[in-house]
Amino acid sequence: MLNYNRSDHIKSPAELELIPGSAEAVAALKQAGWAVIIISNQSGLARGFFDEEALAGITQKLERELAAAGGGFDAVYYCPHAPDAGCGCRKPAPGLVHRAALEHDLDLERCFFVGDRTADVECGQAAGSRTVLVETGLPEERAEHAFVHPDHVAEDLRAAVEWILQQE
Repeated sequence: MLNYNRSDHIKSPAELELIPGSAEAVAALKQAGWAVIIISNQSGLARGFFDEEALAGITQKLERELAAAGGGFDAVYYCPHAPDAGCGCRKPAPGLVHRAALEHDLDLERCFFVGDRTADVECGQAAGSRTVLVETGLPEERAEHAFVHPDHVAEDLRAAVEWILQQE
């Protein structure tokens, strides 16, 4: 949603490529007074595709690119577990959303959960948030979109943010 996904995972900062307009969309949210929290499944850690140091470098690059556009994020939460781990923090489970809400004093009913996968929509719905599905995910994942019913579908993060800001 912020960056182009890779079926082989983003394993280094050099592989992180933001989708055009996404950094500016985050900046628009921040300028409007919204908290921006990133919730991400990072099973590549458990699978050994990259380590904590690489993930920290990727996160730092994301932070720099968002800041360069006038935006940023308030926090990043990620699930490091493999898909079959059965944890409560891997989306679509809402564990990390609940943690973020507690730590940042968020009213989840007033929040929007934006993502490019069905698991994102399911997670946002399970947390009691309004949901926006952006259509920038991997092509093989788009076929699953018919199985979820978000509050809104947007072409990309820029369009999602425009819609969110109109809801105020």
